[in-house]
Amino acid sequence: MSKPGLSPDEERRPAFWGEKRYHSLNYALKKTFGEKVYRLSLNGGMTCPNRDGTLGTRGCSFCSAGGSGDFAAAATASVTAQIEQAKQRIAAKSDCRRYIAYFQAYTGTYAPVERLRALFTEAILHPDIAALSIATRCDCLPPDVLSLLKELRQIKPVWVELGLQSIHEETHRKIGSGFTLSQYENAVRSLCGCGIDVITHLIFGLPGETRDMMLASVSRAAALPIAGIKLQLLHLLKGTELCAQYEAAPFPLPSLEEYCDLIADALAILPPEIVIHRLTGDGPRALLTAPLWSLDKKRVLNTIQRRLRERNLWQGKLYED
Repeated sequence: MSKPGLSPDEERRPAFWGEKRYHSLNYALKKTFGEKVYRLSLNGGMTCPNRDGTLGTRGCSFCSAGGSGDFAAAATASVTAQIEQAKQRIAAKSDCRRYIAYFQAYTGTYAPVERLRALFTEAILHPDIAALSIATRCDCLPPDVLSLLKELRQIKPVWVELGLQSIHEETHRKIGSGFTLSQYENAVRSLCGCGIDVITHLIFGLPGETRDMMLASVSRAAALPIAGIKLQLLHLLKGTELCAQYEAAPFPLPSLEEYCDLIADALAILPPEIVIHRLTGDGPRALLTAPLWSLDKKRVLNTIQRRLRERNLWQGKLYED
């Protein structure tokens, strides 16, 4: 018997997502830990092989001086001090009691393994930390680091966030990422072999990419054994190479409606079990050059939800294994 008010088509949508129409991180965290969990951005003081001269000195063309860790704490403080400071900052807007220690700035595994052991162990043993999350590059996961992550996983859940951005070789050449799709795929398989959850980062709106190219990246990422995905709007930040290119010769950026339609299309082709960690982004207001509509994050998320309803889409509806 059909549920009141739902078409037979809509009845196929997983009911536990409620009005979200996608497998949200908030839902996944509450299911796993039984309560709301908040992410704390930390800084391990690492740099990046694409900045220190190993691969390059300029970094990826979209990456700010903060190494994608513009909201992370200062590396001069201890990990414990950073956690406590971050907890104080969010106390006014959240009453949560458990947190994710998120090493966000630069390349989170780009250091000798014993230094990483000290940083990550201090974080994961903190009584208020429920899980450890590390943002890094696919070419910065040598065997000793993989062994360390596998060891830490025995204490609490460990996630590794890998920036793929795009599957297209020409795009990687333009943004100067310095790694290949093959390296990325090998890293995902190595991490999964250690029992580590992998979260893939993709950027929509990179110069030269069409809608079909962006959706191809989503499909290819979803074909790998990843646990989560971040779909990120390109932010042009002051001081980055890509922002300078845009100011000199503007290239097309998606409008709010175009972006929200693209997100709806992406969600529809993703497997329903993949956790959606992000659908937009938080560009620092003082640095953001474009697109300025992204500053209203609530409006963006509400528009995505509206487009999903209007088009009768949800995560996994068009997924083909």
